[in-house]
Amino acid sequence: MRVILICATTLDGFIARDSNEITKWTKDLRLFKKQTIGSTVIVGSKTYKTIQKELKNRNIVVINRNSDPTRILNKLKETEDKCFVAGGGKTNLKFIKYITDLYLTPHPLIFGDGVGLFDKAKIELNIELKKTIKVKGVDNLIQYQYIVNNIQNPEY
Repeated sequence: MRVILICATTLDGFIARDSNEITKWTKDLRLFKKQTIGSTVIVGSKTYKTIQKELKNRNIVVINRNSDPTRILNKLKETEDKCFVAGGGKTNLKFIKYITDLYLTPHPLIFGDGVGLFDKAKIELNIELKKTIKVKGVDNLIQYQYIVNNIQNPEY
């Protein structure tokens, strides 16, 4: 099963200013909706609170710190060929061992501090660019789609 991490980031790798931010700065919401509609989307409880109205017509799995990614994904494998992980940073980190693809849309913003893509963990991914998609209706905004070859030196 493909496990796709999908998110908007700043150029310095943050997905939000803080864990309670409702991210109104993202300009790729239509693309997110198009790509995830009809699929399972895994989110953390705080992320769910901030974007729940944007998640209609999807099977939403809200996790917490005690959730077991292996169990969740094994159950999904029975009926699905892909699912999406849509954060936050702790949720992305919890599923890092299972991520097969990254769909990242870097926005022309720099926060300097905030919620990191993988929380505060120091990880190294060996990734390969598979495809780019121009975000319709937004000048110079591109989603980069990567295949994850392997994870190196995870420190979490």
